[in-house]
Amino acid sequence: MEAKNTSENSGKSPQRKENDILLDVKDLVVQYVLEDGIVEAVNGVTFKLYKGQTLGIVGETGAGKTSTALSILNLIPNPPGIIKKGSITVCGSDILHMTPKQLEKIRGKDVSMIFQDPMTALNPVVPVGEQIAESIKYHEGLQPRKALEKAGEMLELVGIPAIRAVEYPHQFSGGMKQRVIIAIALACNPQVLLADEPTSALDVTIQAQVLDMMRDLREKLGTALVMITHDLGVVAKICDTVAVMYAGKIVEYGTLRDVFNHPKHPYTEGLFNSLPNIRNRKVPLKPIPGLMPDPTKLPPGCAFQPRCRYAVDDCNDPCQAYQVSETHTVMCSRYFESDFNITIRRGGRKDG
Repeated sequence: MEAKNTSENSGKSPQRKENDILLDVKDLVVQYVLEDGIVEAVNGVTFKLYKGQTLGIVGETGAGKTSTALSILNLIPNPPGIIKKGSITVCGSDILHMTPKQLEKIRGKDVSMIFQDPMTALNPVVPVGEQIAESIKYHEGLQPRKALEKAGEMLELVGIPAIRAVEYPHQFSGGMKQRVIIAIALACNPQVLLADEPTSALDVTIQAQVLDMMRDLREKLGTALVMITHDLGVVAKICDTVAVMYAGKIVEYGTLRDVFNHPKHPYTEGLFNSLPNIRNRKVPLKPIPGLMPDPTKLPPGCAFQPRCRYAVDDCNDPCQAYQVSETHTVMCSRYFESDFNITIRRGGRKDG
């Protein structure tokens, strides 16, 4: 899969300014303390999100993507979860040192989240219009009638007639439910939107419609977006920056073109080589061998080492992130070796 040179995801890094930073995550560590051991879910994640930027966080189930997103809203369930280390700043606010009342004021206003399953994210006994209006009344102080009017406008914005605001969730299809959830998340025009697998429960046709809608709304409202997914096709369609996560760490980070056309980490290579080859359908799939490591017993050094065909003894040592270019970083101790060449199966073409 190759990054296309379009206006949305050309891979070029626009000039970023420090005062344009909306989300700043530094050295985030999240653990879940269980009877069987400590689950090391997130292990030192660092990234920034700027105005108008769309960051795709991609990786297998269990990589730590959802825990990272929940941390941004300070919604890690405690117990058993705990944010052990790090800092998170959203629109200038220190999330991890705010009171519950302060957090209520920024959730839905400065930062909102589209949760993973549209079937369970809505209250089944409350009309969808009232569920959208609830956030509007709280954050904007509108009277119930005015809030419901705006809720109808939000439904129109996501392609649902305002007249359906009086209907209940069971009267909507899966794709429509997801649109309602997006309307709730965007009701107060947040500056940062977190989308956790927003299309995973939808069929391919509806998935494409929802992604197109989210891209259009991002451009119309100027919202910065964090897209959490395991689908590289979704990342290619909507994101301009990519973070590849494995075992709670960002192992590769860069623009869409950096990561898709010039991947530098063996795990990124494995993700791409696991995809069907659309240029030659006779080529067999090449899945990554093995499974994700047990998060209660992570291996020393590089967590991907047991599954990596490039692994050497040095991979047992702690690894740091290396700067490939101004916009591209990789966490692999073999990156500097002259004979280390990542190969992506694209009809015989190599990108090293």
